[in-house]
Amino acid sequence: MSEKLQMVQLSVVQLICGVDEAGRGPLAGPVYAAAVILDPARPIDGLDDSKKLSEKKRERLALEIREKALAFGIAFATVEEIDQINILQATLLAMRRAVDALPLQPTQALIDGNRCPQLAMPSRAIIGGDALEPAISAASILAKTMRDAEMLRIHADYPHYALDRHKGYDTAAHRAALEMYGPACFHRKSFAPVRALLEKL
Repeated sequence: MSEKLQMVQLSVVQLICGVDEAGRGPLAGPVYAAAVILDPARPIDGLDDSKKLSEKKRERLALEIREKALAFGIAFATVEEIDQINILQATLLAMRRAVDALPLQPTQALIDGNRCPQLAMPSRAIIGGDALEPAISAASILAKTMRDAEMLRIHADYPHYALDRHKGYDTAAHRAALEMYGPACFHRKSFAPVRALLEKL
């Protein structure tokens, strides 16, 4: 067997997926995660940590990732799950669901951060991986754009919380809306600022 053929077979066998989350810190909304297996034959320029990209560039890259990736999976953990099992465990749960949603079985998972979810394949945590590994960058972009879209959907029903502006994060505007209107069904009741308001009621 030629060396070139062996390399081709190895590249087919080694399916590395990048995994990242979006929405650990906000006071409202689900936490999302994505898993992406990139296609080496179809590189995507401009991949980076989603937080470093403009909204317009994230949206453009998200479309390109969906078009060019070998596979991707997107999943989330609900507000109720966050409150029941805590945000760390809910994040790991969303990551596991994202990997499980992949139509292809990866041979290894690269996880952004310092903790790995329980997966059926070997995994490795990489601190700052969303800026270091293109597959993790791609996952961060898909997770962020999907979560932002969900927060806009919630905003349409609850415009007085201005979720379109802060996406549920702990901003002065969000705190002011919470004080005025109280927590809604999409708020994380286990998070201290929301819990403190509920205790006043």
